[in-house]
Amino acid sequence: MSRFPSPQTAPAAMGVAEGNPSPTAGYPAAANGSPIDLAAARAHLEPLEAEKRLAWALDTFGEGFCLTTSFGIQAAVLLHMITELGQSRGGEGVPVIWVDTGYLPEETYRYAEELRQRLPLNLKVVQAEMSAARMEALHGKLWESGRVEDLSLYNQLRKVDPLDRALREGHVSCWGSGVRGGQTDHRRTMTPFDPIRGLWSLRPLLSWSTKDIYYYMERHQLPQHPLFAQGYSTVGDWHSSAADDGNRSGRATRFGGLKQECGIHLPGLMGEGI
Repeated sequence: MSRFPSPQTAPAAMGVAEGNPSPTAGYPAAANGSPIDLAAARAHLEPLEAEKRLAWALDTFGEGFCLTTSFGIQAAVLLHMITELGQSRGGEGVPVIWVDTGYLPEETYRYAEELRQRLPLNLKVVQAEMSAARMEALHGKLWESGRVEDLSLYNQLRKVDPLDRALREGHVSCWGSGVRGGQTDHRRTMTPFDPIRGLWSLRPLLSWSTKDIYYYMERHQLPQHPLFAQGYSTVGDWHSSAADDGNRSGRATRFGGLKQECGIHLPGLMGEGI
């Protein structure tokens, strides 16, 4: 039985094409089999609030929709939204994919457990096929070389490949994430709905500010990531994250300042263009 009811909204309003070819014709169709009209979908989603963007994705893709999370500084917001929406519709809830690199800070693992205990998450934990020990034996500690190409290989092995595999094995058509436009130069070019590596990507929080995140968490009494109190505005792996200081803040603190993106949110098949 499907976790959620079949789409009820009229196809044109939902961004579903009515026989018109498009540059993304090879991308996944809606749950009812209709192709997605990218321009119409973007126009429909642009003015919507985050919760309604999530509802649209559920109505459009049904069991083909999932979320990704890093259990980072702002992760609780989208996780809270999706569990609230999932509970209102019944079923086991939307799958939430967590790519555990094996190098996350201890605080992140404890925070993930706290949110897991607090929210009814349908959590799917995925990891790289190559263990951390094997990777270091074959390639060394890639984050220590100061070379962008080594960071790219690290991110490919530990983040992009595991996520792409999980999306493929889960028969995902569209995945939602908590990226925000103000985080990086690349994210400023994003729209609420983009084609990424053969799938659709939804960004419910794209226009949110840091204050929006903070006030939502306060309103719903959601716990802050432990590293937030230590000055972190973003956190990933322990070796590639740092607190904000007088010179760097936000994503500029990641990867030793060499990169802002790990590759998950970049276009191209199998992480091409990282």
